[in-house]
Amino acid sequence: MKTPTLLIALTLTLVCTACGSSGGTSNPANNGFSSSAEPAASASSESSTVASSESASSIASSDDSSSSDANASLTSVALTQKMGAGWNLGNTLEAIGSETAWGNPEASQKLINAVKAAGFDTIRLPVAWSRFSDEANFIIEPNWMDRVEEVVNYALNADMYVLLNIHWDGGWMQPTYAEQEYVNERLAIMWAQIANRFNDYDKRLLFAGTNEVLVEGDYGTPTEEYYTVQNGFNQVFVDTVRATGGNNASRFLVVQGFNTNIDHTVNFAVMPTDPTHDKLLMEVHYYDPFNFTLNEDSTITQWGSTATDPAKAESWAHEDFLNAQMQKMQDKFVANGIGVILGEYGAIRREQITGHEAYRIEWNKAVTESALAHQIVPVYWDNGVTGNHSMGLFNRATGEQVYPELIEAITNAAE
Repeated sequence: MKTPTLLIALTLTLVCTACGSSGGTSNPANNGFSSSAEPAASASSESSTVASSESASSIASSDDSSSSDANASLTSVALTQKMGAGWNLGNTLEAIGSETAWGNPEASQKLINAVKAAGFDTIRLPVAWSRFSDEANFIIEPNWMDRVEEVVNYALNADMYVLLNIHWDGGWMQPTYAEQEYVNERLAIMWAQIANRFNDYDKRLLFAGTNEVLVEGDYGTPTEEYYTVQNGFNQVFVDTVRATGGNNASRFLVVQGFNTNIDHTVNFAVMPTDPTHDKLLMEVHYYDPFNFTLNEDSTITQWGSTATDPAKAESWAHEDFLNAQMQKMQDKFVANGIGVILGEYGAIRREQITGHEAYRIEWNKAVTESALAHQIVPVYWDNGVTGNHSMGLFNRATGEQVYPELIEAITNAAE
């Protein structure tokens, strides 16, 4: 197999041939928190109208953000102060099988407009890219690339910042010495294709290289092998994107700490070497305490200083812990000129527990406020489902706000 450096050059040739000139936990069974078949069905008539009325090139060059001079002078920390509160289009483009495979309808301009109107200024697009026209060489199917670009354009039409990543994607990104060469090769080939397709887009589009990298099922403190290999994935991502040149030479790029865990990130993350200064950001996620936020079988249903029953609240991970975790990220990264993205956070709804919704709102409000107070971009994890044990905020088909009080608690914090 080729080394990553040689692979980048090879990949650029493959991409030109294949693509033409157009241009929560990692377990999906766990309600899709954070987490290749035929391409997704074609977009709705509304989507097609939007795509035909505004071309990718016009979107890419819209507003003053297209200025290379403006982009050159903007640092990653300064960028984060423009991004406001964010929202994840979860369980959609990263669904294994098709865009609708995990129960959500196809994304639409109507939905994204509703998200923007609700007060969100940033959207994170988790994507599973492993739909290949040439599986042996990891060549992404053109129809799938087209569909992802269409959704990116929905967000840019709505004047939002966009975080575009490679998500869980079946779990192929294992951080072990045994898998390192294979993953580096696949990562480089796939990111070269993505970067080339979106090269004309302006600084509102950020690339995020990975998501929650860990050895599948091992949620403990990483070994030196695990975090060393994972740090290497970040370097391959940066090297690959920068090698495509053009706008990608100065595009803002987002890397992650091990499993997006704050403590592991602070302790083990090594920022990649980047020929472009002040354009890298670090991403972490926050779901503490797990028994309150994600464990639907837990009896922990209260949180924070307003909790009334000690038996229903954890003894840790309240406001002081939350603020201390955000402070760690500010001290380690923001203070050293590296912007920080809180790429996922959220707590499930528990309809059977009287009074629980007030605590859920308070938790989300507190996390949002603490992130912003520490110069971190908060991006809420929405899995699309709005019933019990879910985290959805909007009706994905209509754009209607299902939980306006929770939405307001998040977006008002960013005003």
